[in-house]
Amino acid sequence: MILRAAAAWLLLLVVAFGAATLRVKLLEPRAGEQTAHVIGSLAVAAVFGALIWVLAPWIVPGLDPQHLFFVGAGWTLATIGFEFGFGRLVMGHPWSRLLADYDLRAGRIWSLVLMVILLMPMMSGALRR
Repeated sequence: MILRAAAAWLLLLVVAFGAATLRVKLLEPRAGEQTAHVIGSLAVAAVFGALIWVLAPWIVPGLDPQHLFFVGAGWTLATIGFEFGFGRLVMGHPWSRLLADYDLRAGRIWSLVLMVILLMPMMSGALRR
């Protein structure tokens, strides 16, 4: 289960990088950064939701709720860790920029994507049982 969950998370990571590239290259120049952030976040949340729905039975055969919870929690922690680690160590972004995507009052909805990552495995299992 752990290897399948890790492989699925790597797929989510590839999708996120692809979506970010498309957002920056195609959407931001036309719609502006904030609108592109919202559209991109909603699109990634939808694609992640669909992928998790398809992959959940493969990752956790039998769709055990406890295992699905740990998969979602692990993915969420890995995503946050990667985002801050990559953003800070590789991209050199300041903490203020990294934390900005979590400011719901400023219209930043990245937290929605994290909620999908956290909850969708359990929701997939519950809806299939």
